[in-house]
Amino acid sequence: MAIIPDVRGSRPDSLCPRLLTLLTGMTALGVLGLLCGVASAEAQSPRAKQADDLRPAYATSADVAEGKRVADGLCARCHGATGISATSGVPHVAGQRPSYLYTKIKAYQSGARDDHAMESAVKFLNDDALVKVAAYYASLEPPPPAADAASKGAAPLDPVAAGKAAAAACAGCHGETGVTATAGTPNLVGFDEKYFVSAMNAYKSGKRQHDMMKMIAMSASDTDVKHMALFYALQKPAAAKTPSKGSAAAGKTASAACAGCHGEQGVSTNPANPSLAGQDSQYFAAAMAAYKNGTRSEETMKLAAAALNDAAIADLAAYYAAQQPRQPKVVKPLTLAEWVQRCDRCHGINGNSTDPRAPAIAAQRIEYLQKALKAYQSNQRRNSVMAAMSASLTDADIASLAAFYARQKARPFVFVMIPGN
Repeated sequence: MAIIPDVRGSRPDSLCPRLLTLLTGMTALGVLGLLCGVASAEAQSPRAKQADDLRPAYATSADVAEGKRVADGLCARCHGATGISATSGVPHVAGQRPSYLYTKIKAYQSGARDDHAMESAVKFLNDDALVKVAAYYASLEPPPPAADAASKGAAPLDPVAAGKAAAAACAGCHGETGVTATAGTPNLVGFDEKYFVSAMNAYKSGKRQHDMMKMIAMSASDTDVKHMALFYALQKPAAAKTPSKGSAAAGKTASAACAGCHGEQGVSTNPANPSLAGQDSQYFAAAMAAYKNGTRSEETMKLAAAALNDAAIADLAAYYAAQQPRQPKVVKPLTLAEWVQRCDRCHGINGNSTDPRAPAIAAQRIEYLQKALKAYQSNQRRNSVMAAMSASLTDADIASLAAFYARQKARPFVFVMIPGN
Protein backbone atom coordinates (compact mmCIF):
# COMPACT_ATOMS: atom_id res chain seq x y z
CA MET A 1 0.00 0.00 0.00
CA ALA A 2 1.52 3.28 -1.10
CA ILE A 3 0.32 6.64 0.06
CA ILE A 4 0.76 9.53 -2.34
CA PRO A 5 -0.82 12.97 -2.60
CA ASP A 6 -3.94 13.81 -4.50
CA VAL A 7 -2.40 15.36 -7.61
CA ARG A 8 -5.15 17.31 -9.29
CA GLY A 9 -5.30 16.82 -13.04
CA SER A 10 -3.02 13.73 -12.99
CA ARG A 11 -4.23 10.37 -14.16
CA PRO A 12 -3.29 7.70 -11.58
CA ASP A 13 -2.84 5.02 -14.23
CA SER A 14 -0.20 7.14 -15.95
CA LEU A 15 1.96 7.27 -12.83
CA CYS A 16 4.58 4.83 -11.69
CA PRO A 17 2.83 2.03 -9.74
CA ARG A 18 5.87 1.44 -7.55
CA LEU A 19 6.09 4.94 -6.09
CA LEU A 20 5.28 3.91 -2.68
CA THR A 21 5.31 6.43 0.06
CA LEU A 22 4.15 9.94 0.28
CA LEU A 23 3.33 12.38 2.92
CA THR A 24 0.68 15.06 2.68
CA GLY A 25 1.80 18.61 3.49
CA MET A 26 4.70 18.70 1.07
CA THR A 27 5.59 22.29 1.95
CA ALA A 28 7.12 21.00 5.19
CA LEU A 29 9.01 18.15 3.56
CA GLY A 30 12.06 18.09 1.35
CA VAL A 31 12.08 16.02 -1.82
CA LEU A 32 14.93 13.64 -1.10
CA GLY A 33 14.83 11.32 -4.05
CA LEU A 34 13.12 9.87 -7.09
CA LEU A 35 12.33 6.21 -7.11
CA CYS A 36 10.64 5.50 -10.42
CA GLY A 37 12.35 4.63 -13.68
CA VAL A 38 15.48 6.55 -12.71
CA ALA A 39 17.85 3.60 -13.08
CA SER A 40 17.07 0.35 -14.79
CA ALA A 41 19.44 -1.50 -12.46
CA GLU A 42 17.43 -0.34 -9.47
CA ALA A 43 14.20 -1.35 -11.19
CA GLN A 44 15.54 -4.89 -11.47
CA SER A 45 16.73 -5.15 -7.88
CA PRO A 46 15.06 -7.70 -5.53
CA ARG A 47 13.71 -4.90 -3.37
CA ALA A 48 12.14 -3.16 -6.33
CA LYS A 49 10.52 -6.43 -7.41
CA GLN A 50 9.32 -6.99 -3.86
CA ALA A 51 7.37 -3.74 -4.09
CA ASP A 52 5.46 -4.74 -7.22
CA ASP A 53 2.43 -5.82 -5.19
CA LEU A 54 2.03 -2.34 -3.71
CA ARG A 55 -0.34 0.19 -5.25
CA PRO A 56 -0.70 3.92 -4.75
CA ALA A 57 -3.29 5.32 -2.36
CA TYR A 58 -4.09 9.03 -2.54
CA ALA A 59 -4.27 10.98 0.72
CA THR A 60 -5.69 14.48 0.79
CA SER A 61 -5.38 16.96 3.63
CA ALA A 62 -8.90 15.94 4.65
CA ASP A 63 -7.78 12.30 4.80
CA VAL A 64 -4.86 13.25 7.03
CA ALA A 65 -7.21 15.20 9.30
CA GLU A 66 -9.47 12.15 9.52
CA GLY A 67 -6.43 10.01 10.27
CA LYS A 68 -5.58 12.35 13.13
CA ARG A 69 -9.06 11.97 14.57
CA VAL A 70 -8.78 8.17 14.52
CA ALA A 71 -5.22 8.22 15.89
CA ASP A 72 -6.17 10.58 18.72
CA GLY A 73 -8.84 8.14 19.84
CA LEU A 74 -6.91 4.88 19.46
CA CYS A 75 -3.17 5.51 19.44
CA ALA A 76 -2.25 8.73 21.26
CA ARG A 77 -2.45 7.28 24.76
CA CYS A 78 0.58 5.05 24.08
CA HIS A 79 2.33 6.67 21.11
CA GLY A 80 1.90 10.29 22.16
CA ALA A 81 -0.34 13.09 20.89
CA THR A 82 2.08 13.82 18.04
CA GLY A 83 3.36 10.29 17.50
CA ILE A 84 6.36 10.85 19.76
CA SER A 85 6.18 8.29 22.55
CA ALA A 86 6.94 9.10 26.16
CA THR A 87 6.35 5.50 27.23
CA SER A 88 9.28 3.12 27.69
CA GLY A 89 9.19 0.30 25.15
CA VAL A 90 6.60 2.01 22.94
CA PRO A 91 7.96 3.28 19.61
CA HIS A 92 7.77 6.72 18.10
CA VAL A 93 5.58 6.65 14.98
CA ALA A 94 5.83 10.29 13.89
CA GLY A 95 7.49 10.56 10.49
CA GLN A 96 7.46 6.80 9.99
CA ARG A 97 7.14 5.47 6.44
CA PRO A 98 3.39 5.11 5.79
CA SER A 99 3.57 1.88 3.81
CA TYR A 100 5.45 0.31 6.70
CA LEU A 101 2.88 1.58 9.22
CA TYR A 102 0.05 0.23 7.10
CA THR A 103 1.54 -3.25 6.65
CA LYS A 104 2.48 -3.61 10.33
CA ILE A 105 -0.98 -2.56 11.55
CA LYS A 106 -2.36 -5.22 9.22
CA ALA A 107 0.06 -7.69 10.81
CA TYR A 108 -1.27 -6.85 14.27
CA GLN A 109 -4.84 -7.28 13.01
CA SER A 110 -4.07 -10.73 11.62
CA GLY A 111 -2.10 -11.87 14.67
CA ALA A 112 1.13 -12.16 12.68
CA ARG A 113 2.62 -9.84 15.30
CA ASP A 114 1.75 -11.08 18.75
CA ASP A 115 0.79 -8.06 20.84
CA HIS A 116 -2.59 -8.18 22.55
CA ALA A 117 -2.78 -4.44 23.25
CA MET A 118 -2.03 -3.51 19.63
CA GLU A 119 -4.35 -6.18 18.28
CA SER A 120 -7.20 -4.88 20.43
CA ALA A 121 -6.56 -1.26 19.46
CA VAL A 122 -6.57 -1.77 15.68
CA LYS A 123 -8.78 -4.80 15.11
CA PHE A 124 -11.82 -2.80 13.96
CA LEU A 125 -9.99 -0.44 11.57
CA ASN A 126 -10.82 -0.95 7.90
CA ASP A 127 -8.36 -0.35 5.06
CA ASP A 128 -9.58 3.21 4.48
CA ALA A 129 -8.96 4.09 8.12
CA LEU A 130 -5.54 2.41 8.07
CA VAL A 131 -4.45 4.48 5.07
CA LYS A 132 -5.56 7.68 6.77
CA VAL A 133 -3.88 6.87 10.08
CA ALA A 134 -0.66 5.91 8.26
CA ALA A 135 -0.80 9.14 6.22
CA TYR A 136 -1.35 11.19 9.37
CA TYR A 137 1.61 9.79 11.28
CA ALA A 138 3.84 9.94 8.19
CA SER A 139 3.01 13.64 7.81
CA LEU A 140 4.21 14.54 11.31
CA GLU A 141 7.58 15.99 12.21
CA PRO A 142 9.91 13.09 13.13
CA PRO A 143 11.17 12.81 16.71
CA PRO A 144 14.39 14.56 17.70
CA PRO A 145 17.56 12.52 18.25
CA ALA A 146 18.00 11.08 21.74
CA ALA A 147 20.77 13.23 23.17
CA ASP A 148 21.11 11.04 26.26
CA ALA A 149 21.36 7.71 24.42
CA ALA A 150 25.10 7.49 24.99
CA SER A 151 24.63 7.65 28.75
CA LYS A 152 22.45 4.56 28.96
CA GLY A 153 25.15 1.90 29.09
CA ALA A 154 25.45 1.74 25.34
CA ALA A 155 29.02 2.83 24.61
CA PRO A 156 30.45 0.78 21.74
CA LEU A 157 32.56 -2.12 22.97
CA ASP A 158 35.41 -3.73 21.07
CA PRO A 159 35.65 -7.24 22.58
CA VAL A 160 39.10 -7.86 21.07
CA ALA A 161 40.48 -4.67 22.62
CA ALA A 162 38.74 -5.58 25.89
CA GLY A 163 40.36 -9.02 25.75
CA LYS A 164 43.78 -7.53 25.15
CA ALA A 165 43.32 -5.22 28.14
CA ALA A 166 42.18 -8.08 30.37
CA ALA A 167 45.09 -10.25 29.19
CA ALA A 168 47.69 -7.59 30.02
CA ALA A 169 48.03 -9.07 33.51
CA CYS A 170 48.97 -12.42 31.94
CA ALA A 171 51.73 -11.10 29.69
CA GLY A 172 54.48 -11.45 32.29
CA CYS A 173 54.18 -15.23 32.25
CA HIS A 174 52.45 -16.06 28.97
CA GLY A 175 53.81 -13.37 26.66
CA GLU A 176 51.99 -10.35 25.25
CA THR A 177 50.26 -12.41 22.57
CA GLY A 178 50.07 -15.70 24.47
CA VAL A 179 53.32 -17.13 23.09
CA THR A 180 55.32 -18.05 26.17
CA ALA A 181 59.05 -17.67 26.63
CA THR A 182 58.93 -18.97 30.21
CA ALA A 183 59.55 -22.70 30.68
CA GLY A 184 56.75 -24.34 32.63
CA THR A 185 54.18 -21.76 31.51
CA PRO A 186 51.72 -22.77 28.80
CA ASN A 187 51.29 -21.26 25.37
CA LEU A 188 47.81 -19.75 25.10
CA VAL A 189 47.60 -19.43 21.31
CA GLY A 190 45.94 -22.08 19.16
CA PHE A 191 43.20 -22.85 21.71
CA ASP A 192 39.54 -22.84 20.83
CA GLU A 193 37.70 -20.12 22.76
CA LYS A 194 35.48 -22.69 24.50
CA TYR A 195 38.48 -24.64 25.75
CA PHE A 196 40.13 -21.52 27.15
CA VAL A 197 36.93 -20.59 29.01
CA SER A 198 36.52 -24.11 30.41
CA ALA A 199 40.15 -24.16 31.59
CA MET A 200 39.75 -20.83 33.40
CA ASN A 201 36.55 -22.06 35.01
CA ALA A 202 38.39 -25.19 36.15
CA TYR A 203 40.97 -23.03 37.93
CA LYS A 204 38.19 -20.93 39.42
CA SER A 205 36.33 -23.97 40.78
CA GLY A 206 39.46 -25.71 42.04
CA LYS A 207 39.12 -28.59 39.60
CA ARG A 208 42.56 -27.53 38.44
CA GLN A 209 44.78 -26.82 41.41
CA HIS A 210 47.06 -23.82 41.00
CA ASP A 211 46.97 -21.04 43.59
CA MET A 212 48.07 -18.19 41.35
CA MET A 213 45.79 -19.21 38.47
CA LYS A 214 42.85 -19.60 40.84
CA MET A 215 43.42 -16.06 42.15
CA ILE A 216 43.60 -14.68 38.60
CA ALA A 217 40.53 -16.64 37.46
CA MET A 218 38.53 -15.55 40.50
CA SER A 219 39.32 -11.88 39.82
CA ALA A 220 38.18 -12.05 36.19
CA SER A 221 34.50 -11.76 35.30
CA ASP A 222 32.90 -14.23 32.91
CA THR A 223 32.87 -11.47 30.28
CA ASP A 224 36.57 -10.78 30.83
CA VAL A 225 37.37 -14.46 30.35
CA LYS A 226 35.37 -14.62 27.11
CA HIS A 227 37.13 -11.55 25.79
CA MET A 228 40.53 -12.98 26.72
CA ALA A 229 39.64 -16.24 24.96
CA LEU A 230 38.75 -14.29 21.82
CA PHE A 231 41.93 -12.20 21.98
CA TYR A 232 44.22 -15.24 22.27
CA ALA A 233 42.30 -17.19 19.60
CA LEU A 234 42.88 -14.36 17.12
CA GLN A 235 46.65 -14.10 17.72
CA LYS A 236 49.13 -15.46 15.19
CA PRO A 237 50.03 -18.94 16.46
CA ALA A 238 53.66 -19.74 17.19
CA ALA A 239 55.45 -22.45 19.15
CA ALA A 240 56.61 -21.73 22.70
CA LYS A 241 60.03 -20.12 22.84
CA THR A 242 61.36 -22.62 25.37
CA PRO A 243 63.77 -25.60 25.23
CA SER A 244 62.66 -29.23 25.17
CA LYS A 245 64.06 -32.46 26.54
CA GLY A 246 63.36 -35.92 25.23
CA SER A 247 63.22 -37.35 21.72
CA ALA A 248 60.75 -35.77 19.31
CA ALA A 249 61.11 -38.79 16.99
CA ALA A 250 60.14 -41.20 19.76
CA GLY A 251 57.34 -38.85 20.79
CA LYS A 252 55.92 -38.90 17.27
CA THR A 253 55.44 -42.67 17.48
CA ALA A 254 53.81 -42.39 20.89
CA SER A 255 51.51 -39.56 19.74
CA ALA A 256 49.45 -41.93 17.59
CA ALA A 257 47.45 -42.85 20.69
CA CYS A 258 46.67 -39.14 21.33
CA ALA A 259 45.59 -38.16 17.81
CA GLY A 260 42.00 -39.33 18.24
CA CYS A 261 41.33 -36.58 20.79
CA HIS A 262 44.06 -34.01 20.16
CA GLY A 263 44.30 -34.24 16.37
CA GLU A 264 47.06 -35.06 13.94
CA GLN A 265 50.28 -33.25 14.91
CA GLY A 266 48.50 -32.00 18.01
CA VAL A 267 46.00 -29.71 16.24
CA SER A 268 42.65 -30.44 17.83
CA THR A 269 39.38 -30.19 15.90
CA ASN A 270 37.25 -30.62 19.02
CA PRO A 271 36.68 -27.52 21.21
CA ALA A 272 36.54 -29.77 24.28
CA ASN A 273 40.13 -30.93 23.75
CA PRO A 274 43.16 -28.63 23.68
CA SER A 275 45.56 -28.39 20.80
CA LEU A 276 49.03 -29.54 21.88
CA ALA A 277 51.02 -28.29 18.90
CA GLY A 278 53.72 -25.79 19.93
CA GLN A 279 53.03 -26.25 23.64
CA ASP A 280 55.80 -25.67 26.14
CA SER A 281 57.29 -29.10 26.88
CA GLN A 282 57.84 -28.53 30.60
CA TYR A 283 54.22 -27.43 31.05
CA PHE A 284 53.04 -30.47 29.06
CA ALA A 285 55.03 -32.81 31.32
CA ALA A 286 53.70 -31.12 34.47
CA ALA A 287 50.12 -31.42 33.22
CA MET A 288 50.58 -35.15 32.50
CA ALA A 289 52.04 -35.63 35.99
CA ALA A 290 48.99 -33.86 37.45
CA TYR A 291 46.65 -36.22 35.60
CA LYS A 292 48.73 -39.13 36.81
CA ASN A 293 48.61 -38.16 40.49
CA GLY A 294 44.99 -36.96 40.43
CA THR A 295 45.51 -33.25 41.04
CA ARG A 296 43.83 -32.82 37.66
CA SER A 297 40.64 -34.87 37.63
CA GLU A 298 39.92 -36.18 34.15
CA GLU A 299 39.41 -39.93 33.94
CA THR A 300 40.38 -40.36 30.28
CA MET A 301 43.60 -38.42 30.74
CA LYS A 302 44.39 -40.17 34.01
CA LEU A 303 44.27 -43.55 32.26
CA ALA A 304 46.40 -42.26 29.36
CA ALA A 305 49.02 -40.73 31.67
CA ALA A 306 49.17 -43.79 33.91
CA ALA A 307 50.43 -45.87 30.98
CA LEU A 308 53.42 -43.56 30.41
CA ASN A 309 56.70 -43.32 32.29
CA ASP A 310 58.61 -40.06 32.69
CA ALA A 311 60.79 -40.70 29.64
CA ALA A 312 57.78 -41.35 27.38
CA ILE A 313 56.10 -38.18 28.65
CA ALA A 314 59.29 -36.19 27.92
CA ASP A 315 59.35 -37.62 24.37
CA LEU A 316 55.72 -36.67 23.77
CA ALA A 317 56.38 -33.20 25.16
CA ALA A 318 59.34 -32.74 22.81
CA TYR A 319 57.31 -33.90 19.80
CA TYR A 320 54.37 -31.61 20.43
CA ALA A 321 56.61 -28.64 21.27
CA ALA A 322 58.16 -28.98 17.80
CA GLN A 323 54.82 -28.89 15.96
CA GLN A 324 53.39 -25.74 14.41
CA PRO A 325 50.21 -24.58 16.14
CA ARG A 326 47.31 -23.36 14.02
CA GLN A 327 44.77 -20.67 14.60
CA PRO A 328 41.39 -22.10 15.61
CA LYS A 329 38.27 -21.32 13.64
CA VAL A 330 37.17 -18.05 15.13
CA VAL A 331 34.98 -15.26 13.81
CA LYS A 332 36.15 -11.78 14.66
CA PRO A 333 33.17 -9.80 15.93
CA LEU A 334 31.95 -6.93 13.78
CA THR A 335 32.61 -3.42 14.98
CA LEU A 336 29.73 -1.00 15.52
CA ALA A 337 30.58 0.71 12.21
CA GLU A 338 30.42 -2.65 10.41
CA TRP A 339 27.05 -3.51 11.99
CA VAL A 340 25.68 -0.08 11.07
CA GLN A 341 26.79 -0.58 7.48
CA ARG A 342 24.80 -3.82 7.36
CA CYS A 343 21.70 -2.30 8.94
CA ASP A 344 21.79 0.73 6.67
CA ARG A 345 21.41 -1.51 3.61
CA CYS A 346 17.71 -1.90 4.42
CA HIS A 347 17.00 0.90 6.89
CA GLY A 348 18.71 3.68 4.96
CA ILE A 349 21.70 5.84 5.76
CA ASN A 350 21.81 6.36 9.53
CA GLY A 351 18.43 4.66 9.80
CA ASN A 352 16.50 6.93 7.42
CA SER A 353 14.76 4.30 5.33
CA THR A 354 13.96 4.79 1.66
CA ASP A 355 12.44 1.32 1.39
CA PRO A 356 8.65 1.26 1.95
CA ARG A 357 8.87 -2.14 3.59
CA ALA A 358 11.64 -1.21 6.03
CA PRO A 359 11.02 1.14 8.96
CA ALA A 360 12.95 4.30 9.59
CA ILE A 361 14.83 3.73 12.84
CA ALA A 362 16.68 7.05 13.20
CA ALA A 363 15.80 8.78 16.51
CA GLN A 364 13.70 5.79 17.60
CA ARG A 365 13.45 5.06 21.33
CA ILE A 366 16.56 3.23 22.45
CA GLU A 367 14.84 0.63 24.65
CA TYR A 368 12.29 -0.09 21.92
CA LEU A 369 15.06 -0.82 19.41
CA GLN A 370 16.68 -3.15 21.95
CA LYS A 371 13.38 -4.91 22.58
CA ALA A 372 12.70 -5.32 18.86
CA LEU A 373 16.13 -6.81 18.12
CA LYS A 374 15.78 -9.30 20.95
CA ALA A 375 12.30 -10.22 19.71
CA TYR A 376 13.77 -11.06 16.29
CA GLN A 377 16.53 -13.08 17.95
CA SER A 378 14.01 -15.16 19.90
CA ASN A 379 11.66 -15.51 16.91
CA GLN A 380 8.96 -13.68 18.86
CA ARG A 381 8.89 -11.47 15.79
CA ARG A 382 9.06 -13.56 12.64
CA ASN A 383 11.18 -12.19 9.84
CA SER A 384 13.79 -14.38 8.17
CA VAL A 385 16.08 -11.48 7.22
CA MET A 386 15.99 -9.88 10.66
CA ALA A 387 16.37 -13.26 12.39
CA ALA A 388 19.53 -13.93 10.37
CA MET A 389 20.89 -10.42 10.94
CA SER A 390 20.28 -10.44 14.69
CA ALA A 391 21.27 -14.04 15.44
CA SER A 392 24.92 -13.27 16.22
CA LEU A 393 24.35 -9.97 18.02
CA THR A 394 25.54 -9.89 21.61
CA ASP A 395 23.77 -7.84 24.27
CA ALA A 396 26.58 -5.29 23.95
CA ASP A 397 26.08 -5.15 20.15
CA ILE A 398 22.35 -4.57 20.61
CA ALA A 399 22.93 -1.82 23.16
CA SER A 400 25.47 -0.09 20.91
CA LEU A 401 23.28 -0.29 17.81
CA ALA A 402 20.20 0.95 19.63
CA ALA A 403 22.12 3.90 21.05
CA PHE A 404 23.63 4.73 17.66
CA TYR A 405 20.31 4.87 15.84
CA ALA A 406 18.56 6.66 18.71
CA ARG A 407 21.14 9.46 18.34
CA GLN A 408 20.64 9.92 14.58
CA LYS A 409 18.62 12.76 13.08
CA ALA A 410 15.36 11.48 11.62
CA ARG A 411 14.54 12.82 8.18
CA PRO A 412 11.24 12.67 6.27
CA PHE A 413 11.38 11.07 2.85
CA VAL A 414 9.06 11.63 -0.09
CA PHE A 415 8.76 9.31 -3.04
CA VAL A 416 7.88 11.42 -6.05
CA MET A 417 5.65 10.10 -8.82
CA ILE A 418 6.60 10.98 -12.37
CA PRO A 419 4.82 10.27 -15.65
CA GLY A 420 5.56 6.91 -17.21
CA ASN A 421 7.29 6.53 -20.56
